[in-house]
Amino acid sequence: MTDIIIPTDLWEEDEDTVITSWLVNDGAAVEEGALIAEIMTAKVQYEIHSPAAGTISITKEADAVVPKGGVIGTIS
Repeated sequence: MTDIIIPTDLWEEDEDTVITSWLVNDGAAVEEGALIAEIMTAKVQYEIHSPAAGTISITKEADAVVPKGGVIGTIS
């Protein structure tokens, strides 16, 4: 199982991000490197790519506020 984590190296000073959208459905098969979600800091939108191939399990829904380093789902 691999966690999907909000990157900690975002250049924004804000500690929290918002999941603006999931681009895949819970339970979907994904390939490593596939674009799976978009997040937003106070000023910049970032893309989240799958860290591994497998089945995605979403644990934080769209519009959730998540700190940098927070887990938003898993790949199994």
